[in-house]
Amino acid sequence: MSTPTSATGAKTRPNTSEWLRGIVFTALFGALFIAGSSIHFNFGTSSVPITLQTFAVILAGGFLGATYGFFSIFIVIVLTALGLPLMGDGTGLSKMSGATAGFIWMFPIAAFLIGWVSDKLFVPGKRLPLPKLIVFIVSTFVLGSLLLYVAGVPWLAHYSKTLDFQGAIDKGMVPYLPGDAVKAVAAALIIATLRPVLPMVRPSKPQQQ
Repeated sequence: MSTPTSATGAKTRPNTSEWLRGIVFTALFGALFIAGSSIHFNFGTSSVPITLQTFAVILAGGFLGATYGFFSIFIVIVLTALGLPLMGDGTGLSKMSGATAGFIWMFPIAAFLIGWVSDKLFVPGKRLPLPKLIVFIVSTFVLGSLLLYVAGVPWLAHYSKTLDFQGAIDKGMVPYLPGDAVKAVAAALIIATLRPVLPMVRPSKPQQQ
């Protein structure tokens, strides 16, 4: 009877370790997102500031995978909505309904989708072959940058008293695309370089027996 008990304990310990590791890395990448939010400056007359938030979102999804990547960003947004000053200027519901609210709502979704793509493309301990690397880089730009504008631009047009939809595109999207591309490519290359050699960065899935 002692053998089954020992086997059960052997299964439980790794799962508990992975769960705790997931909490730690969720907190770490949440802190990275907070740090990225604190670095911001306005571009011209646009209401949308330039930050490193999208860079942190891509890293969170790429390293942590879909679930942990989502929660690392989502928790920060919830705490900001509750009044903690974690995302630059503004807190509470005013932050969640301000000019950049459409972008903020999409951050956890972007992290989830990037994490999902990463989980599909990466094999533990192996680097991406060139075709998959290109797919990953394009995916980070589409999901970590362009996707944000799907909600961000319409909300900016709705929120602004001076911009229509085309104006929101011209002021809140077009000027930022080159920088978004640079951040997406840089983040994708960092993930592609480090994820295969740092398997502990992202909690692994429990092994099936």
